[in-house]
Amino acid sequence: MSKNVVVIPTFNEKENIEAIIDEVLRLDPPFDVLIVDDNSPDGTADIVKDCISKHTDRIFLIEREGKLGLGTAYISGFKWALEHNYDYICEMDADFSHNPEDLVRLLKRCENGNDVAIGSRYIKGVNVVNWPIGRVLMSYFASIYVRLVTGMPYKDSTAGFKCYSRKVLETINPDRINFIGYAFQIEMKFNAWKHGFKVIEVPIIFTDRTKGTSKMSKGIFKEAVFGVIEMKIKSLFRKYEPV
Repeated sequence: MSKNVVVIPTFNEKENIEAIIDEVLRLDPPFDVLIVDDNSPDGTADIVKDCISKHTDRIFLIEREGKLGLGTAYISGFKWALEHNYDYICEMDADFSHNPEDLVRLLKRCENGNDVAIGSRYIKGVNVVNWPIGRVLMSYFASIYVRLVTGMPYKDSTAGFKCYSRKVLETINPDRINFIGYAFQIEMKFNAWKHGFKVIEVPIIFTDRTKGTSKMSKGIFKEAVFGVIEMKIKSLFRKYEPV
């Protein structure tokens, strides 16, 4: 078993899943792969099981009963990773919008003294490929909005490509995270920041998927907009123990 694992949530990713697993397994240093599948009707989990038959010691699968939300998928994956004693736990999308090779860069930043490494689209300008301009602007200004409301200094507060040292997840306690959509990404960063963990942004190039369909919806965006205010208000009445 590797000391590193990447958690990849899936829902209808049959076009991408085998290729993304293969790319991760080629990396050096090695990463194990944990897929958290929300009962994909397209047979994603069956493809993962076939991959497991070829790499029984490096690929793992959690099958859930339905589409229960991105945040809860990651929480399930994080808890599994902690129970299986991984030192570094990464998260990424299955659709190649995140370059698997960047996992190595994120990991090295954590091994060199940081607690969380964020794969940031906006730390050096706007590094997004193939997104329509409306979505680029929405994402970019959403991060500005989050910084203004929360006080967090991070340029890409909604990023979903990250590496955590295990002590961050042990301290935050994933069971205390409230949001289930993309606001989950903001809440995790906010908690790490409030506890005083060392968080660094690492520049990446984000490339929109070429296969499959996006899972973004208006409901997810609404949760992020109003959830940030709710999260900020609740934080005023909560004590965060410094690390």
